[in-house]
Amino acid sequence: MKPFTREEHVLIADAITSAEKTTSGEIVVVVAPSSSGYYFYALLCMALIALFVPLPLIHLTKWPIEYVYLIQLGVFALGVLAAQWRPLRVAIAPRRLKQSRAHLRAIEQFLAQDLHTTKGRTGVLIYVSVAERFAEVIADSGIYEKVQHRVWDDLIDKLTADIGRGDRVQGFVDAIGTAGKILAEHFPPGPLGEDELPNHLIVLDAAKLA
Repeated sequence: MKPFTREEHVLIADAITSAEKTTSGEIVVVVAPSSSGYYFYALLCMALIALFVPLPLIHLTKWPIEYVYLIQLGVFALGVLAAQWRPLRVAIAPRRLKQSRAHLRAIEQFLAQDLHTTKGRTGVLIYVSVAERFAEVIADSGIYEKVQHRVWDDLIDKLTADIGRGDRVQGFVDAIGTAGKILAEHFPPGPLGEDELPNHLIVLDAAKLA
């Protein structure tokens, strides 16, 4: 994932600040290069490949079993080395697993960013996981009482389309603006205009993923 420039961070932060002026809701944007390292699944695949390597060699050659065993070890070692490359791990992971991990990471970030602690339970997370090509909006209970989850579908569809075209910053700015309009319909700004959470783009560190 191409790093966000300082100017891009500022544009997204300004969009959050502008949107939150129209509502008492809180909007947090989190981007993850990947939602999981997928190490276990990749190593499992490499182990299974190595497990089946001896079968054709035993039946189709007359090589000593020691040679076959060494080849099996070599295949597994190469597989372990290949599994160190994150794009490969993500590519071989099943789509359902990637969607599940990304959704779980989104929920974790909703809690980690304290969106569940807002006074009116009006926190909204816009979460994007690049490697999985996954985006999701998670809203707190106060919002779901008035805004159905399907209302956010158009926001996500446009955001993912913009990111796919390489226009990620405008995509985030538009998504934040749409989220602000949805929240403003049901949650007008409070009399004190409190801003409970920081207004900036949060980019997670992929190196810390298991």
